[in-house]
Amino acid sequence: MPSSRAKSRDCAGKSYRPTEYLLQWFALEPNAPPTSCPLNLRPFIPRRDDLRRTLRLAAPVAFVQVGVMTMGVVDIMMVGHYSGVALAAVALGNLYFFGAIIFGWGVVMALDPVIAQAVGAGDDLGVSRGLQRGLILAVGLTILATAVVLPVETILRWLGQPPDVIPAAALFARISIPGIFPLFAFLVLRQTLQAQHRMRPVVLTIIVANLVNAGLDWALIFGHLGFSRGGVGGAAWATTFSRWFMGLTMLGAGWGVFRPHVRLFQFRGFQLAPLWRMLALGGPVGIHLQIEYSAFAVVGLLMGWLGTEQLAGHQVALNLAALSFTVPLGIGAAAAVLVGNAIGRNDPAGARRHAGAALAGGAAFMTLSALAFITIPTQLAALYTTQAGVLMMAARLIPVAGIFQVFDGLQVVAGGVLRGAGDTRVPMVIGLVAFWIVMMPLCYFLGFHTSLGAVGLWYGLVVGLGAVAILLLLRIHHRFGRDLQRLNLEEKT
Repeated sequence: MPSSRAKSRDCAGKSYRPTEYLLQWFALEPNAPPTSCPLNLRPFIPRRDDLRRTLRLAAPVAFVQVGVMTMGVVDIMMVGHYSGVALAAVALGNLYFFGAIIFGWGVVMALDPVIAQAVGAGDDLGVSRGLQRGLILAVGLTILATAVVLPVETILRWLGQPPDVIPAAALFARISIPGIFPLFAFLVLRQTLQAQHRMRPVVLTIIVANLVNAGLDWALIFGHLGFSRGGVGGAAWATTFSRWFMGLTMLGAGWGVFRPHVRLFQFRGFQLAPLWRMLALGGPVGIHLQIEYSAFAVVGLLMGWLGTEQLAGHQVALNLAALSFTVPLGIGAAAAVLVGNAIGRNDPAGARRHAGAALAGGAAFMTLSALAFITIPTQLAALYTTQAGVLMMAARLIPVAGIFQVFDGLQVVAGGVLRGAGDTRVPMVIGLVAFWIVMMPLCYFLGFHTSLGAVGLWYGLVVGLGAVAILLLLRIHHRFGRDLQRLNLEEKT
């Protein structure tokens, strides 16, 4: 067998030992020799069919992501016509609520590699156990999230939020508690269908759920159809009812797929060891999402220290970036499924090509989006506001958002690729280092100790997300240069 040095000369014509050592350290496996050339990208070049399959799955996934976001946007738009205090309360209550559930959201995403790999292997029993364990975890995650939401009023006061907004914001969050389990159940069912490329029930569910949510908002917030005017409480109940409707509709629409997997509920699904392994797989995803969510929330708080116009401009630019972000988010979810399918059917070459297709698609879309952000920032900002100060600030931030979202798109797609391979712990470490050790101090320095101000905070975001994207790409190259084996959550023999 040729030596590691000989392999390096065959690949690139020269020794790559410094890079080799870097990748070994980065993989947290200092004694494991590399099995591929760090400079060889050829295995990741996708075929036309790989690109087609990625886009075919990514399009409905992105549509569903937009639909989930639209429900929250409609809530805020509706309550904004009720009163200014109600608008602030729903925004603050929703921010706290999602901060409480986002860890569980990430844990449920462990179903991506578990079920996708089982589908690729033709293992129906593995799909059944994955779905059943996902629902069991949803119950436990509901209890955890509820415990975090209950002290909402005390925590908001401790965080120094406006006293006149806190009671209504806390009311919104507490009324949202009954909707936590159906939301997690919806995510479990969605991930199961997604892993099997069956997106029609998901798309239909999200369309109807948006219509129901808008109707309930109209009736419960403003007191139509015989209901009393509920304001913030009405918006919260509308959201809770809509989540139950969404979960039950998903179950009904996809029952033909779910029935063989749930009709014989196996007590093996309650075994602690496999459940713990699934939690160990999804927990780092949840922590990564929590790290990223909290970092962006802190940047928003820092922007508020600079002034009202800066904060409003920040929200406009961030909302635009969030809208375009749904596309690479969908591509990343599709990558997790396709990579998982390929690993399940023992096709590592296909997994590498699907990874390359997803990264190419995400980079291409976000580059086009960035060009629009850079060339017409004022026109885009004018879609949100006519206030001169806010318009000017948003127009300064939107071009920076163009650069920011290229890296943001790459990192979310890369995260999906690694999740499909069951690689979640190293991305969590990367997020912790990049967001809180690199990005946050840099944001604070550029925003408050230079003349850049609000723009400096956003340049800090660019650097932080750039670091995440680059490190995740290095991780993909290293991880996919090794054997790609299917996950095993069952009892070890």
